[in-house]
Amino acid sequence: MACTVSAETVEEKVTIFSDCVERGFTPLRSEIMAACYVAERDATTEAFDRGLITKAELDSKHAALIRQFLS
Repeated sequence: MACTVSAETVEEKVTIFSDCVERGFTPLRSEIMAACYVAERDATTEAFDRGLITKAELDSKHAALIRQFLS
């Protein structure tokens, strides 16, 4: 079986997970937070791809996710 998840997505999820663990969250909570980040980012990107939101809204949401999960 080939992996259908891009290397970039895996790397972002690992970064979020590692950051959460370093901040003192449990591994399970960190995994949940990383999965939430990826799901939110992907949903926002899909909304942009479908023309439901503007580029400015996409960029704003991505920036908000980074602040929420990496700050």
